[in-house]
Amino acid sequence: MSKFVYAIATMDTKGVELRYVVDCLRAAGVQAKMVDVGTGEPPVLEPDVTRDEVRGGGAHVSYGTRAQAVTAMGESLKSYLLGESESGQVAGVIGIGGSGGTALITPAMRALDIGLPKVMVSTVASGNTAPYVGCSDITMMYSVVDVAGLNVVSRQVLGNAAHAMAGMVQNRVIAVAGKTTLGMTMFGVTTACVDLVREQLEATGHQCLVFHATGTGGQAMEQLVESRMLQGVLDLTTTEVADEVVGGVFPAGRQRFERLMQRGIPVVLSLGALDMVNFGAMETVPEQFSDRLFHVHNAQVTLMRTNPRENREMARWIASKIRHATAPMIVMIPELGLSALDAPGQAFHDPTTNAVLFDELEEQLKNCDACRIVRVPQHINDREFAESVVKQYTTLASG
Repeated sequence: MSKFVYAIATMDTKGVELRYVVDCLRAAGVQAKMVDVGTGEPPVLEPDVTRDEVRGGGAHVSYGTRAQAVTAMGESLKSYLLGESESGQVAGVIGIGGSGGTALITPAMRALDIGLPKVMVSTVASGNTAPYVGCSDITMMYSVVDVAGLNVVSRQVLGNAAHAMAGMVQNRVIAVAGKTTLGMTMFGVTTACVDLVREQLEATGHQCLVFHATGTGGQAMEQLVESRMLQGVLDLTTTEVADEVVGGVFPAGRQRFERLMQRGIPVVLSLGALDMVNFGAMETVPEQFSDRLFHVHNAQVTLMRTNPRENREMARWIASKIRHATAPMIVMIPELGLSALDAPGQAFHDPTTNAVLFDELEEQLKNCDACRIVRVPQHINDREFAESVVKQYTTLASG
């Protein structure tokens, strides 16, 4: 089956520019389809894929505002590209646009597998691109001039983007065969645990990808799970949940754990660094927390000890997600501490508060057949705990 680069723009305003990109792609030896996602007047140039085809062949729908029209077309484009990708026809995706076109096209790109080439040439690529890129591997290229006609600058920028896409498509990297790839979450205060687990698993032939648990880290790992690039997960540092529940700066995101539970791959989950909520510099901590216990990690990072009420809420939040697991999984509880700061003599050591988290989690999961809780009488950074994690994962993965 032939594969194509899908070149996308609102062709009612950017048809000439998109045709130029497609011509560059074809000249470079890449098959390409010109896709119209315009919501205004019909385009002058004929696309390879019309806006009605993107919508699924339904009748044209009128929307009250341009924002509504852009949002609706973005959802249609996502569905369309996912369908084309599942049928094996998508070699890559390149989009061009201003702020509206970027907001329309990038959600569809984010829904595609990690590793599939994606380039977005945009007027907003020199600013904060996080809302457009998220945790995906979209390559953002600043257009320098507006995408409004072909000139000495736009020809060079759009041509470079097209040839970058051609290079990605024609020189795909082949994944290393024969190794099971695992995802792991880590924070500075759980590094000892994760390093020990990683070393033991790599010694037995696994390939381990470690994600820093800073909000986007956990989400990026789950994006790879959804892209089927991970065959197992050791989600040992779930501190992002604390920030999600309490209001820290590294929130997990409302969908955390959901894709992980749906894929049915082996999962070992633990409670690493759930003893803390992350904030920026001390002066940025919300006033409502002024009476709490803090640890100043550095000038830009302030950590706050979680309390019993928050631990109970975190347990319920985690349970609400993982009780929907579609395959057996293991939750490992390190009874003697959750981080380097939660150890005897350290600032956050508080076994009584931890017990609220442990007991509530057990209570919430008591009717979950897929979730098995394993209590380990060790600190999370103890070698014995790491060895127990490896043993439990190996048993789970072997079925």
